[in-house]
Amino acid sequence: MRRTGLIVVAFCGIGALSYGQFGYTEPSSNAKDSEYKFTKIAHLDATPVESQGWTGTCWSFSSLSFFESEMIRMGIKDPALLSEMYIARKAYELKAEKFIRMDGKTNFSEGGEFHDIPAVIKRYGIVPLEVYDGLNYGSETHNHSEMFSVLNGAVQGLLKHMKSNDFNSLSTAWKPAVNGVLDAYFGKDIKEFELDGKKYTPKSYADAMGLDMDNYLSITSFTHHPMNEECFIAIPDNWAWGASYNVPLDDMTKTVEYALKEGYSVLWTADVSERGFSFSNGLAINPVDKSTIAVSGSDNKNFSDGGAEKTSNAFKTPVEEVEVTPELRQAGYDDKTTTDDHLMHIVGMYKDQEGTKYFLVKNSWGTGNYPEGYLYVSESYFKWKTIMIGLHKDGLSKSMMKQIGLGK
Repeated sequence: MRRTGLIVVAFCGIGALSYGQFGYTEPSSNAKDSEYKFTKIAHLDATPVESQGWTGTCWSFSSLSFFESEMIRMGIKDPALLSEMYIARKAYELKAEKFIRMDGKTNFSEGGEFHDIPAVIKRYGIVPLEVYDGLNYGSETHNHSEMFSVLNGAVQGLLKHMKSNDFNSLSTAWKPAVNGVLDAYFGKDIKEFELDGKKYTPKSYADAMGLDMDNYLSITSFTHHPMNEECFIAIPDNWAWGASYNVPLDDMTKTVEYALKEGYSVLWTADVSERGFSFSNGLAINPVDKSTIAVSGSDNKNFSDGGAEKTSNAFKTPVEEVEVTPELRQAGYDDKTTTDDHLMHIVGMYKDQEGTKYFLVKNSWGTGNYPEGYLYVSESYFKWKTIMIGLHKDGLSKSMMKQIGLGK
């Protein structure tokens, strides 16, 4: 990261928005001095914006924000915030196990995907944030740089040992050793806890939430896979090898629109390293003329703050955007200019004064920008740089359910 410490602090504060407070009934904008005027089409309630700090855990923050919104949708007016670091800690256990089973031929990093959260919850359960904040290393904000260096050193050292002439078989100590590192930085693993006078295990608390993890699925759109069938998206952070349904590009976009109008929020995995993505400007656009956007600095490796500074009149006044085709989208994936950077939470849909549609996205970089932790993502940018989306299957239209083989 080339951002200064002052900028990091600005983007890493915990927000204090109440549920639904960010929804607008009148035209809004992305910045104080912007001429963009947004009118609400659909807006769903969400829990307060948080900060992932100096970590690569956007996948946990966004996914738990999504599940918190799911509980609101199901009638739980004031759901307890869920522990992102409990999910991260248990995911590391699963990542280490797979890494060793695969003799190091799979990804071991801070990153992850939406598929990881249902997998962790089904296997281990979940706990509230107030029970497990994961800050066991003398800091009030999340920073995994040292933790990951130690943890990665442990699994890489084990891999090196396995490849040495001294190796005969694994001892029973290696998993407790990995868990020792996790205990030191995240805190002791939770086996049982008490909340509001009731005792829970992580599994029983997950059951009490009323969410069936089998009801959630992922959708993508790439032309190198058959349409309307499940596929594996080959990206490093998909270490769990989660599958997604592959549908035509327009159908993926319409799926998000339909879900939001029906009251279902959506998870969004995307490339955020493009010139047109600017958290500080509260906007992600895909201008025909990108040369007007000046970039200063760079994004950090975990995409965990506001990123490079970007300035342009395009962030102040609506401009002509690229008409994205399946071929253009596929080209970005094939030539590696579309990268799997960040996972966020789509909670609304708006249109500007020109009639262009935008998705309202809740981020996990704190509340330091004008829309207080949110940004507006144009339809063109969404089509161009989406890796995959995640949602409840009931958020699909009947025609889409039938199209991918889930309905009659």
